[in-house]
Amino acid sequence: MIMRMTRSAAGWAFALAAFIALAAAAAPAAAQPQGGDEAIALALRPGQEGPTISRHLFGQFAEHLGTGIYGGVWVGEESPIPNVRGIRSDVVAALRALRVPNVRWPGGCFADEYHWRDGIGPRAQRPTTLNPNWGGVTESNQFGTHEFFDFVDQIGSEAYVSLNLATGSPREAAEWLEYMTTPQPTRLGRERAANGRADPYRLLLLGLGNESWGCGGAMSADHYVEEMKSYARFARNFNPDQTGENAMRRIAVGPDGASTAYTEAVMQAWRDKVWSWDIEGISLHYYTTGGWPPSYDSARFGTREYAALIAETLNIDRLISTHAAIMDRHDPERRIGLYVDEWGVWLAPLPGTNPGFLQQQSTLRDAVIAALNLNIFARHAERVRGANIAQMVNVLQPMIFTDGPRMVLTPTYHLFRMYVPFQEARFVPLQLAAGTYRHGDLSLPRLDAIAARAADGALWLAVTNVDPERPASLSLNVEGMHLRSAAGEVLTAPRVDSHNSLDAPDAVRPRPIAARVDGTALRLDLPATSVAVLRLEAER
Repeated sequence: MIMRMTRSAAGWAFALAAFIALAAAAAPAAAQPQGGDEAIALALRPGQEGPTISRHLFGQFAEHLGTGIYGGVWVGEESPIPNVRGIRSDVVAALRALRVPNVRWPGGCFADEYHWRDGIGPRAQRPTTLNPNWGGVTESNQFGTHEFFDFVDQIGSEAYVSLNLATGSPREAAEWLEYMTTPQPTRLGRERAANGRADPYRLLLLGLGNESWGCGGAMSADHYVEEMKSYARFARNFNPDQTGENAMRRIAVGPDGASTAYTEAVMQAWRDKVWSWDIEGISLHYYTTGGWPPSYDSARFGTREYAALIAETLNIDRLISTHAAIMDRHDPERRIGLYVDEWGVWLAPLPGTNPGFLQQQSTLRDAVIAALNLNIFARHAERVRGANIAQMVNVLQPMIFTDGPRMVLTPTYHLFRMYVPFQEARFVPLQLAAGTYRHGDLSLPRLDAIAARAADGALWLAVTNVDPERPASLSLNVEGMHLRSAAGEVLTAPRVDSHNSLDAPDAVRPRPIAARVDGTALRLDLPATSVAVLRLEAER
């Protein structure tokens, strides 16, 4: 957290079809523009398929911050809220539908002062500590290592653990890794078993510190590199089942936005490294904020604020290109991945809330911004191997809001569920005349789109209409194929600040959409401020 500024695609498609059928029966189809306008040509080129879009681009982030963990994920085994071993069941069910690939924990800045032993053993005996980064509240440590891995297992995900490189030590990190992953009856292995877990945990991703240029110690790039080498060497994964493609990936701290100092230092050190240490990735953090400190209202705003944040979001494409070029110079074979493990919309806290809890509203605009980010990551899939939106529940740009026993799904949640078919799909290039959306002195691409071929051979298309005033009409074409149909879901609402609430949980939700036959072509009518995801079917 910045303190400044593979499952069956065919099965998912079946579930999507069922959802569309139910939605069509329960609600009218989304309002669509009338025909007659000149259609914009959108052509897919499946014969030129590119890299695989890693499922890890759709990762989540759960930090000990506000009610992100306590109340959002953890309610305790004695809670009247339905739970399994203290983890609330409604949140688990909702997240399973997203096929969350990995969860980054325990932070963020919280990780920079987290000591893992505080969170193991009988809960009644765990110490109460402070959380000075986020609201100055106490930390009960009721949700620790075992609870985190239980949560990850319940939602069908993988673990991404961030090490404390700021106030911890290589020895503390090495012992935590041994505790989590050794199958041997060592002192730490026996201690884990005594605490309820005989088998070693599976740990796929390991963060070697967090924002060491900022809340993680304000280190120079060269100083961080020297510290990081020890952690990369001694924080070993001992789980014998994690080899080859399943081997743990170590993610070094990378750049702070546009600054290239960390990228240069880490990549040069890796290029010149000796045998005793290694990494598999570096991180990049980038938030859409509207300026620092965040002052934009997250709940009520107009098209001026909307356009400004869209423009800021699009800058991440240039940032990724800048850092990828440095990485290519040191790593032309692209063995090191870029992990955008913090991204999203960060705006002013809601009035009346603890400002350190980073609670804000989640709107249709935020879902559009999420689509633009995911599209950019997919277009850089050769280098971008993972990403984690901030955050999962109740904090910043969440999937879910909870209030006691109640829960509401956000527009961003629906966007992530719509994008499930793109996990592990092959990128398909396309040609689109994006057009222009203008607001004041801002001139932005009006349309954005990506396409991919899933493992079952299905072609998927995601199209975003950024323009809040004008619908768009697209003429769909796939080179070498004659399309028979294109159908799926569209996410839209009457206003850019439309959002879901406990009283109106379905104000922004996906509705069925389908292209229509227009002569010999398929024509897709896309509402203003909308994101559509469709499966394309060819004539047999």
